[in-house]
Amino acid sequence: MSSLETQRDRKAEHIELALDERIQLRAHFFEEYYFDHEALPEIDLDEIDLSVDFLGKRLQAPLLISCMTGGTEDALRINRNLAAAAEECGIAIGVGSQRKAIEDPSMVPSFQVRDVAPTAPLLANLGAVQLNYGFGIDECRAAVAMIDADALVFHLNPLQEAIQPEGQCDFRNLIAQMGAITEQLEVPVIVKEIGCGIAGATARRLKDVGIDIVDTAGLGGTSWARIEARRASDVEIGELFANWGVATPRSIRELREIPGLTVIGSGGVRSGLDVAKAIALGADLVGLAQPFLEAANVNVELTVEKCRRTLRELKIAMFCAGAIDLPALQRTELRRRARG
Repeated sequence: MSSLETQRDRKAEHIELALDERIQLRAHFFEEYYFDHEALPEIDLDEIDLSVDFLGKRLQAPLLISCMTGGTEDALRINRNLAAAAEECGIAIGVGSQRKAIEDPSMVPSFQVRDVAPTAPLLANLGAVQLNYGFGIDECRAAVAMIDADALVFHLNPLQEAIQPEGQCDFRNLIAQMGAITEQLEVPVIVKEIGCGIAGATARRLKDVGIDIVDTAGLGGTSWARIEARRASDVEIGELFANWGVATPRSIRELREIPGLTVIGSGGVRSGLDVAKAIALGADLVGLAQPFLEAANVNVELTVEKCRRTLRELKIAMFCAGAIDLPALQRTELRRRARG
């Protein structure tokens, strides 16, 4: 089997396994937090404003459909459903890693969704580690041009690569290289994890090289340790590392302390109430992946319905917390339940 065929098979396996509930973490870190109920919110539910600016565009709501897939026939269908829903609901969307499409042009169409999302902020995506395996500014520009993207995401995935049978594990000198790309690229660079979170100290190093947007992609949702361990037929190592990482609420709080950093909170976000908590913790935008993947695997109508329901849940949370808009929600106190 060729390396390109292996990549197609791997991406198909990733979709199948990500939809398996056994892959999800049982811990739900957002449940540790709660809002005080405001019985007299003194606002009109219909006047709550969810809009926010992102990448020079005005979103109807602070949501990002997180980078997920591409490179297979199913991924083409899923990505177009996701993109159409993002356009309909006025939110942002990212695509999965485009490495395979740069290496094999036949995969390019599975990432191209601009025709169904002409105004939505659209994020290109490459693995940061690829900068140590032959990729540079030309490949970064190609990924952006391929989908007419508004920004480029570099995803960080050391745990996934370490467990993955085909893993690439040379993570040396990546901060400096991403900083160099940021200086040369015509669109902003975003750095995200894929499920193990980013600590404040790491985000500060990224900010020091000019990266102003960081996505937590923290511990709490889909376990890529479990996914790759299943693929490697080593379930034991997947369970050993399933809970490795920085929980999303902690990551958001640590990143919020960094002046000038735009924080995307993602990782284990499963509802509009979780979105509200992430914003109150300090996120500027909130990303969801697995809930939208489930819907997009069915059809675009269910994906739009999932998005609208999430926004309704967010509005209800804001209403009962007395927050008229997102800045007010960020100023709202979020309490943490006592343990034990």
